[in-house]
Amino acid sequence: MRRRRAPVREVMPDPIYGNKVVTKFINALMYDGKKSTATRIMYGALDLIDSKSEDVKGIDVFNDAIENVKPILEVKSRRVGGATYQVPVEVRPVRQQALAIRWIISFSRKRSERTMIEKLAYELMDAASSKGASFKKKEDTYKMAEANKAFAHYRW
Repeated sequence: MRRRRAPVREVMPDPIYGNKVVTKFINALMYDGKKSTATRIMYGALDLIDSKSEDVKGIDVFNDAIENVKPILEVKSRRVGGATYQVPVEVRPVRQQALAIRWIISFSRKRSERTMIEKLAYELMDAASSKGASFKKKEDTYKMAEANKAFAHYRW
C-alpha cells in the first residue's frame, strides 16, 4: 500500500434543504473557488424545476436524478501477461455518488440551453425521468461491464 489513506472529510449539509448531497453537488459545480456563483446556479436550477412542474419538488427531482445516474458496475483495466483486460467491478457507494454528480454536471455543461441554470435544470429533469446524456453514460458503462463479463475472474 502506498502511504496512508486520505481522510474522508465530512461536508456540512446545505442551509436550505439540509442535504449533504446538495453541498457535494455545489462543491463539484464550483469553478475557481466561486462558491456563491455555484450555489446560485444550483438553487436557481431547483427553483426552475419547481416552477416547471407544480406537482413535484425540485429537491425530489434532484434526488431521483442522482439515484438514476448512479452506476452499479464499471470496468477497470487490468494487465495480465502483457494483455490488458477490461475487468467488470462493482462500484462502491461513495464512488457511485461521485460519478453521478460528475456526469450530471459535465453533461449539463455541454447542453445547448442559454444559461447554466437552465442547462442544469433540464439535465436533472432528464436524468430523473431516465433519459438524457448522463443517464445514457450510466447505461453505456453498464453495457461495457456486461460485455466484458468473461474477464470477471481477473478481479482482484
